[in-house]
Amino acid sequence: MYRRLMQHLVRGTAAAAVSAGILLGTPAFAARTDVILGIRLEPPHLDPTAGAAAAIAEVVYNNVFQGLTRIDRDGTVKPSLAERWEVSDDGKVYTFHLRQGVKFHDGTTFDAEDVKFSLDRARAADSVNPQKGLFEPIDTVEVVDPQTVRITLKRPSGNLPFNLGWAAAVIVAPESAADNKTQPVGTGPFKLAEWVKGDHVTLTRSDGYWGEPVSLEKATFKIIGDPTASFAALMAGDVDAFPIFPAPENVPQFEADPRFTVVVGDTQGKTVLAMNNGRKPFDDIRVRRAISHAVDRKALVEGAMYGYGKPIGSHFAPQDKGYVDLTGKYPFDPEKARALLKEAGAESLSVRLVLPPPDYARRGGEVLAAQLRNVGISVEIVPMEWAQWLSEVFRNKNFDMTVVSHVEPLDLDIYARDDYYFDYKSPEYRALYERFVASTDETERLALLGQLQEKLADDAVNAWLFLLPKIGIWDARLEGLWENTPVPANDLTGVKWRE
Repeated sequence: MYRRLMQHLVRGTAAAAVSAGILLGTPAFAARTDVILGIRLEPPHLDPTAGAAAAIAEVVYNNVFQGLTRIDRDGTVKPSLAERWEVSDDGKVYTFHLRQGVKFHDGTTFDAEDVKFSLDRARAADSVNPQKGLFEPIDTVEVVDPQTVRITLKRPSGNLPFNLGWAAAVIVAPESAADNKTQPVGTGPFKLAEWVKGDHVTLTRSDGYWGEPVSLEKATFKIIGDPTASFAALMAGDVDAFPIFPAPENVPQFEADPRFTVVVGDTQGKTVLAMNNGRKPFDDIRVRRAISHAVDRKALVEGAMYGYGKPIGSHFAPQDKGYVDLTGKYPFDPEKARALLKEAGAESLSVRLVLPPPDYARRGGEVLAAQLRNVGISVEIVPMEWAQWLSEVFRNKNFDMTVVSHVEPLDLDIYARDDYYFDYKSPEYRALYERFVASTDETERLALLGQLQEKLADDAVNAWLFLLPKIGIWDARLEGLWENTPVPANDLTGVKWRE
């Protein structure tokens, strides 16, 4: 009886307190100003100008580091450190007008010299920038005055403002650039507070930020590598959001729970079964076409992704303007695959299938291995962590086949590079791409985009699989997270809690 009486009194006191708040016109509960986001992979470091891993940009893009432009949640190009720009009539000269009053997190002033330093550094002969090809069209970068930069191109490039919005094109300061991997210094609304390796990265709001104030005071990226643990962390409230949830099999449980918002959006993740075109027998187009016919995309999406993912037939995202549906070019046809392998003298083909850590790769690789074995190809599965994959596959081309998702937008330029990891060398493709880059006519550019997709598909450079979905799950009270990822990012500038 006493316990019940006390419970009644406590409840009554709490109700009175809430009522008092309403009567006085004061909020009973203040909105939170922190957020904990789950991420599947730990970034190898925090400098997007020195590493290709999407996990880097997912922490720092537009949070810590900013570029002259930025890619918004809908994929459009918006001003960032440049408030406006003009283009010459011949399309070769861009003049960028910079924002005033911008400072880096260490207190140094941002100006045109920082832009020149960053762009010259990115395109230098010894550059380690993962997207060095983005800067190849640049001939010169000139400081007109502290707030104005003139970029002169070797040839017209309508892509320049878009390319300058990539994470690899963010502006860094010469005073701090060398240490950005572990001590990132940018101009964004957040700065690094703590990085506990293997556990979390914490950002805090940067005082004196030049732009619109952000609502969050602190954001923690919690590293949870296991899909089962990701599910448990969300359910227990240990994390508030998983912007890219790694366990699609658990989605129905969250959809049925009113505590959560579930959004299935698009990424730029063109998932491919990549082949080493410079290594026998993959230098034979018949072998590559055989492998393409051996792949059952529908079974792959169902088996590895629980039905989430859009089949693709070339290196292009279906939601992007200029997309051509080429999924019918290599229909699932095991007999055709066997015939092509026989024609190429590769009936006893044995391959090493290297799989990086993401779940789409590990799960998808198992399904693909079974499909390849079905046409007589012996498959050895080799799991690798990211550091090893980047070294062995991406840099040294020491692989036969791998499964990976290319998440950069409109990245057809990678097939025009002689040194890219799948070692595709086609003068015809390069000529097409150079025409596309140089064109400023929208109709011509769209036509060339179609030709580029068709050329890649015809050459069967890789076996095209599916577009990686963005399965976002977060607390229903949380607002402002991106529903789609036109670029790898967890942009926190608009994230807040409802009161």
